[in-house]
Amino acid sequence: MTAVPIGAIDLATRIEIQDFYYHEAELLDDRRWEEWVDLFAPEIEYTAPIRVTRKSPAPDIIDELGHFDDNKASLELRAKRLRTDVAWAEDPPSHTRRLITNVRVRPGDEDGALAVRTNFLLYRSRGDMGAFDLIVGERQDVLRRAGDSWLIAKRRIIIDQSSMSTKNLGVFL
Repeated sequence: MTAVPIGAIDLATRIEIQDFYYHEAELLDDRRWEEWVDLFAPEIEYTAPIRVTRKSPAPDIIDELGHFDDNKASLELRAKRLRTDVAWAEDPPSHTRRLITNVRVRPGDEDGALAVRTNFLLYRSRGDMGAFDLIVGERQDVLRRAGDSWLIAKRRIIIDQSSMSTKNLGVFL
């Protein structure tokens, strides 16, 4: 990634984008999934490729395989399903807390679009046994202005673990 000149993105926009991501985390942690889906553009590409451990110089991300590869319709269906009695992986629902850090905002390739990278840590617990999952990674987003707000037009999630200990990925990242 190349250096971004100081002032390429003004401070007010940076703060607005950070607030956008904190609001998104709040919606997910509060199980307001339908409102969360509204943050996505109709053409959203929501992917999480598989990470593997390989010797250099082989790439450690396999984009052809993924934990999920969603569009707006499939995100809406997943969100609605979580409200039903057939979402067994999330019944009872997980308790989650998302920490969003290292928000890096750059001009995007398209006019008015922003390329944003964020680091995340997802804490997830289920049941009463004290067990929990930690999922850590980076999200690579393309945001575009929609009136007085932003929409996520593309999200690529890079999970840091090659081998995940969580039993399922029934939550959104």
